[in-house]
Amino acid sequence: MREWWIHVGLICIPLVAVYLHIPPPQLSPALQKWHSAGQVFYFRGRKVFYRDSYGALGSSDVVILLHGFPTSSYDWNKIWEPLTQRFHRVVAPDFLGFGFSEKPRPHKYSIFEQASVVEALVVHLGLINQRVNVVSHDYGDTVALELLYRPQTVLTPLFPTGIFPETHYPRLLQTLLKDSSFLAPVLTRLTNYMMFQKGIGEVFGPYTQPTDAEFWDMWTGLRYNDGNLVLDSILRYINQRLKHRERWVGALTSTLVPLHMIYGPLDPVNPHPQFIRLYQQLVQRSTVTILDEHISHYPQLEDPTGFLNAYFNFIHSF
Repeated sequence: MREWWIHVGLICIPLVAVYLHIPPPQLSPALQKWHSAGQVFYFRGRKVFYRDSYGALGSSDVVILLHGFPTSSYDWNKIWEPLTQRFHRVVAPDFLGFGFSEKPRPHKYSIFEQASVVEALVVHLGLINQRVNVVSHDYGDTVALELLYRPQTVLTPLFPTGIFPETHYPRLLQTLLKDSSFLAPVLTRLTNYMMFQKGIGEVFGPYTQPTDAEFWDMWTGLRYNDGNLVLDSILRYINQRLKHRERWVGALTSTLVPLHMIYGPLDPVNPHPQFIRLYQQLVQRSTVTILDEHISHYPQLEDPTGFLNAYFNFIHSF
């Protein structure tokens, strides 16, 4: 019996070693097209990918789209063309550690750094003296809050998902990775497509699930440049949200900048009705759109038409 287990071990060890070094998947045609249409600028010596499209003639309005965790600027692909028909310029970066941007490790990823990335991109694009509209999601919400806190930043944010630590419910794997220095290197290497698909699927509604191709594109963006190996470092933003709650929630509740919340009521990360009640209680100047009851955490992908209608109504109101 002992010899049998030895043989199994000798077989499994090289298989596990091969598994842990599986190369990232090839880009799909759709993702390759998105990548080819993008550009790169350097932030403190690190490459940052971004999309920048010129759109509506006769308009000077600019919108910057800030994506969530663990995905990328490709989250905005379903609303990209309609936005270019409304705005003169539509811009979307991949944060450091995400998508097609550089993913340094070891590296102390922080919301403060990502906000500085956005500010540097604004300067790089020559938009420093122009009003910039911001649409943010998930991780990008907290980056937008830090931008809102900085008085030198001229922005008009919109916050479509959760921002309060007390009503934020991360997934189990996120909780394990953000706090566990011992397990993190193992978990990040063992994370595979099936685990990823299950985790992401849980934050979409039952009737608005991504297609197999869309799941695969999200996974490919994560695996690009070994992005799975920096998940634990990035996820420390959850602890940063708690530590700097007064700074960021204070900026949100005190700002005079027009705000609008687009909310999917089936969102398990920011559950209904606790989250939206707290938001309306604390951010009384903000307007709110609650989408159909089957919409969850990714409204721009689950209901792009409803998302755009809500956003354009907000923009046209002032």
